[in-house]
Amino acid sequence: MANQAVLLLAHGTPETVEQIPEYLSNVTGGRPLPPEVVAEIQHRYALIGHSPLTEITQEQGRLVEAELAASGEPVPVYVAMRNWSPYIADVVSKMRADGVEEASVLCLAPQNSRTSVGLYRRAVEASGLRIDFTESWAQHPLLIDAFAERLRPAWTKLSAEVGESAPVLFTAHSVPTRTIQASEGQPADPYVNEARRTAELVAARVAEIPQWFFAFQSQGASGGPWLGPTVEEALQSIAATGAKAVLLQPIGFLCDHVEILYDVDIFFREFAKKLNLRLERPESLNASVTLAKAIADLARQGLERLNRRGNPDRQR
Repeated sequence: MANQAVLLLAHGTPETVEQIPEYLSNVTGGRPLPPEVVAEIQHRYALIGHSPLTEITQEQGRLVEAELAASGEPVPVYVAMRNWSPYIADVVSKMRADGVEEASVLCLAPQNSRTSVGLYRRAVEASGLRIDFTESWAQHPLLIDAFAERLRPAWTKLSAEVGESAPVLFTAHSVPTRTIQASEGQPADPYVNEARRTAELVAARVAEIPQWFFAFQSQGASGGPWLGPTVEEALQSIAATGAKAVLLQPIGFLCDHVEILYDVDIFFREFAKKLNLRLERPESLNASVTLAKAIADLARQGLERLNRRGNPDRQR
């Protein structure tokens, strides 16, 4: 059996506000953004102080490695970022230097989209490493459990504090509409259906929730329409029902970063306040052990597929 490992991929985030322009250039593939857009993003990073995405993702990797070892699958787990250090190419080079020949690869974005997961896959495939790539895990039972574990106590607390059952607003990151539309030779992107399906399953797992909504957040500044409805539109609809509060849970994100710490905790909370609506959110999954179990299970399945590929008669 070849020397194996697990590789977890995430978006990446700069360490300082001064690194934002270089980081954004990586995100856009070198396409320049208007100076006012760069300045606004720098302002948001400054307000939250620091995006902990890299540190949390590294901790998730350690938890997954521990889960695999505990289940009798002791393989190293590496973490790489697409848009910042540690870059995918650098991490794959280290893996090769460590003797790794093939890897089970997962993107830490459960819902599959050509604009996100597809880019990660192409980056790893370009490295030449033999891989098994998990394209989607939007419906994994343990992922749903992890979100439900965070949602239930937060919903119970908020509902008790406002004296009524609070509605829940699930969100996922928006993408440009043009990137998910069907085109000649290419089917429609699965992202919208997968994001909504994750929300449906979490809501079903926390059955005491009387009403829930879904919206796409963090629309970008590039030209053309982005997926909606927006969170602002959803909050206006919720306020129109007479609700006193809403619990917003991002089900497209696995840890705290700027889209949580600024978009939700600062911008959406202030927007809701102007509608006389209290907005709270559950704790992000971050170092959730249940999340680590979900990722470890997926990684294990990938390793098994690699083993079968190398030896079709091998049954474990």
